[in-house]
Amino acid sequence: MMGHTHAMTGAIAWLGLAPTLAALPMVTESSRFIETGIMANALSPAEFIAGALVCAGAAMLPDLDHPSATIAQTFGPVTWLLSKAVCWVSGGHRGATHSLVFAVALGLGAHWLAGAYPIGRDILVVLLIGLALRAIGIGIPGNKMGSALVNIGLTAGLYAVFLSQGVGYAWLGMAVALGCLIHVFGDCMTERGCPVLWPMSVKFVLPWKIGIKTGKKFEQKILAPVLSVAIIGLLFLRLGPAM
Repeated sequence: MMGHTHAMTGAIAWLGLAPTLAALPMVTESSRFIETGIMANALSPAEFIAGALVCAGAAMLPDLDHPSATIAQTFGPVTWLLSKAVCWVSGGHRGATHSLVFAVALGLGAHWLAGAYPIGRDILVVLLIGLALRAIGIGIPGNKMGSALVNIGLTAGLYAVFLSQGVGYAWLGMAVALGCLIHVFGDCMTERGCPVLWPMSVKFVLPWKIGIKTGKKFEQKILAPVLSVAIIGLLFLRLGPAM
């Protein structure tokens, strides 16, 4: 699947599952708990939106093993070289990064970072938001520099809003793991499948696969609009009363 498809399905996964995940204390513990001493039982609207963006960005992470993927091109030579290294270590595209092990490891790492190193947490959040915006095509067509500036400006603006709203990031690990998992799930719907149980080499293809071929007409002309409508619908459903 293409980058924008992975990003949108990541956002949809969060928008659909966040209300259920909010029942977990480790997910809803935030700055509101620190300030008031009262555990909230739901994510705030700002946390809900922040989580959707982070999950969308995290849904791109498994493709770090592909030097030609959107994520590898996002931050120039830095992400390209990182992608080359990940590709070599993971055994090529759709290797170790397209597995449960990778999703759980990154989720645990993000959760630890959120609690232990606030600066590192904030950097990760900003990077994932920027990656999500890049993946869904935010920018100026045909203008790489202009698109980069638009991305930076929107990312900074969104992070500033989340900061002003007192967004807590106890849910960060869950969002990162969910994004990686939804990426693997999506790629299991394609003809190549994924080594979900890596280090076992067998690749899993969902029995109800529809044989999606990356970048073809179905994904670009049909699937993308459907996913866009689903995102708008879920946002209205979840945040309508709060707007």
